[in-house]
This record gives sequence, C-alpha cells and structure tokens, in this order.
Amino acid sequence: MHVSDRIGRRMKLHDLHVLMTVVQAGGMGKAARRLNTSQSAISRSIAELEHAFGVRLLDRSRQGVEPTQYGRALLGCGAAVFDELRQGVKSIEFLSDPTVGEVRVAGNEYVVAGLISTVFGRLRQQHPGVAIDVASVGSMSEQHRELRERKIDLALGRVDHSDDEDIHTEILFHDRIVAIAGLQNRWSRRRKVELSELADEPWVMPPRDTPVGLLIADVFRARGLKFPPRGSAKGSVHLLCALIASGPFLGMFPSSLLRFGANLPPLKILPIELPMPLLPTGIMTLKHRTISPVARLFIDCARELTKPLATQRR
Repeated sequence: MHVSDRIGRRMKLHDLHVLMTVVQAGGMGKAARRLNTSQSAISRSIAELEHAFGVRLLDRSRQGVEPTQYGRALLGCGAAVFDELRQGVKSIEFLSDPTVGEVRVAGNEYVVAGLISTVFGRLRQQHPGVAIDVASVGSMSEQHRELRERKIDLALGRVDHSDDEDIHTEILFHDRIVAIAGLQNRWSRRRKVELSELADEPWVMPPRDTPVGLLIADVFRARGLKFPPRGSAKGSVHLLCALIASGPFLGMFPSSLLRFGANLPPLKILPIELPMPLLPTGIMTLKHRTISPVARLFIDCARELTKPLATQRR
C-alpha cells in the first residue's frame, strides 16, 4: 500500500487538529484543557498520527513540547487543510444564500480610508448581507505575513514584483502622491508653487517608516529641505485631514484617497511638481489558495471601480 493511501485511511482530521493545538498550547495538558478532553486522549491522537506517518512529530521535555522537522512540515500542511475546509464551508454557505458572507481585507491606513471603504460600500449595494473585517496593516511584508498565516483573504494597496513566489499580485492602477491644502489656505489660490516656498509651513506627515512617509522624506531631502518640517503633526488620516481643512497645515497624500475617501473635508491639490515615482496599487492574494466567493466579489468590484484609473499614467 502506498504511503498516501495508508495516511488517507489512518489519519483523522481530529488528530491533526489535536497536533496543532498541542503545539500552539506548548504542552499536552494545556491542549487537553483547551479542547476540554483528557491528556490521555491527546496522547492517543498524537501516537496515532506518528504511527500513520512512521516518524516522530513532537519532541517532549520537562519544558513542554516542540515539533520535530517532520512535525513542522505536517503543521504547515494542516494549516492549509483547515483553511481550505473553511473556504469550502464559506462556498457552501454562499451557494445556499448568495446575499451573505464575510471578506477579510488588509491595507494601509490610506487605502482603508479610501479605496477599501468605497469598494465595500459598492459591494453592499448589491449584496446587503455581506460583511467585511478590515485590518490596518502598513507594510507589504506584514501584509504578506497576514496572507501566509491565512488571517486575511486579500490585501489591497501598494504592490511590487517581489521575490515572494507564494504571493500573487495584480496591479489595478498607478497612484501618485500629491500635495494638498484646505480651501481657505493661502496657498490654495496660487497657480504654481515650489516646494522650497513651503519649507517653513506647518505640515501633517505620515509615519516615517511607512512607504508614503519614506517617499516624502526623500523628496524633502532631495530639495535640500529639513525633514520632518518644523512644527509638523503626525497621526491618523482623519486627524491629518481635519488639521489641513481647518488650519494652515499642508499635507501629502496618495491621490486615490481624495478620489475614493468618504466624508473627507474639502481639500485642494496644490500645483507642485513632486519628483516621486508612481505607486503600483493593486491586490495581493496567496497563491494556490482557494478564494471564497465573497472575496472574489470584492476583487471584481475593486477592478470595476478602479478601471478608469488603469490608463491614467503620467
């Protein structure tokens, strides 16, 4: 009998779930309490798995348990197996009632306040029972980790052609950074402005460790200007927008926030040429992972909404 046939006959999903719980809990006793069962039942499940594979899956010590190299390999498969089952359940629920379901999305703060909220609003018009769970995740590396750990269905925002072979990227449009001011700001009436003229103005700035923050810092330094500017403010997108609208503050935001952001105060793009690259913006998903029907609807809606921007290249 082939090993795959033997494992298919002998391995139980319950035993695999027990193994994952033991590793997460760090011990048999803790896992037993989590699963509301006896420690002997936990040991029996692990023993049956080890017998089915013919290898030791856990190293046991007084400090607890650690997965062996074989155990780590099986745990990786187990996470994918249970995730696929969850996706299958979602598909069945959607087929039985296509008006409900949940999509889990991650994006940076600007995308959450702009594009993601707009896409979800459009999606709910057609499917009022659809829910969304949004995680504000700034960096692409963190978004990749969320995808690999299957905590989200997709990430929406800045993408690049990285070496991460397990991440699929789809560019929807190319975003650009623009300088903005409130309608009552004196710089809003100018037809042309140089960044050097604004060196001593109060600015609102994103955190320096974000992609947008790094780009803005490079632009200021390239112009020989101090960064961060004197008297600048840092905070959430909504705080920054409020400061710009109500006072003398200036800011730099992705133009997509102004296009898609809901309930933003009146803001004006200043006529400043900023030597910044266009930002490829799109969708990231985990390769070889089944996408739920609701996530597919979300992706289709994002494509439709951003289609007019796809050809707007500078």
